[in-house]
Amino acid sequence: MREGILDILKGKFLVSDDAFKNWRFILFASTLAVIMISSAHNADKKVHELAKLNNRVLELRSEFVDVRTQVQQVRLESHITSKVEFMGLKPSLNPPKKIKVVGDNK
Repeated sequence: MREGILDILKGKFLVSDDAFKNWRFILFASTLAVIMISSAHNADKKVHELAKLNNRVLELRSEFVDVRTQVQQVRLESHITSKVEFMGLKPSLNPPKKIKVVGDNK
């Protein structure tokens, strides 16, 4: 057993007669390790990108709510009348009348 451990430490399994299959396995294991590391890095990049996009979505949603609130306030009749009051415009005291058009039946 001690001989086997010494052979492994000295690297005799890499230069012996059947070393070709050992080299093939080492290259295969190394390739798998590189692929696994690359995949882990790509997954981490995507996780960070998703976190950034989620933060951006929250910011845009907040901005949307703020703008919608401002638009609703601007659309109020009281706000519009205060803006056009300096031009001498006032709201009508009489409600508008509905006009019905009776057309030819075809």
